[in-house]
Amino acid sequence: MTLASEFGTGQVFLSMLWFFLFFIWIWLLIVVFSDIFRSRDLGGLAKALWVIFVIVVPYLGVFVYL
Repeated sequence: MTLASEFGTGQVFLSMLWFFLFFIWIWLLIVVFSDIFRSRDLGGLAKALWVIFVIVVPYLGVFVYL
C-alpha cells in the first residue's frame, strides 16, 4: 500500500516516457535493418559492415546511417 502512495504522477509520466522512447528505438532499429537489407546498391560486405556498425555502436550507427 505504501508503494502505491509513493508512486506519483511525475513517476508515471517518466515511466511512460521511457517506455515510449524504448519502443521508438526498437522501431527505428527495425526500420534501419530492413532498409539496409532491402538496399540494392549496397553489396554484401557493405551490408555486413553497416549491421556490425549499428550493433557495436547503436546510437551513432543509426544516426550516421540516417
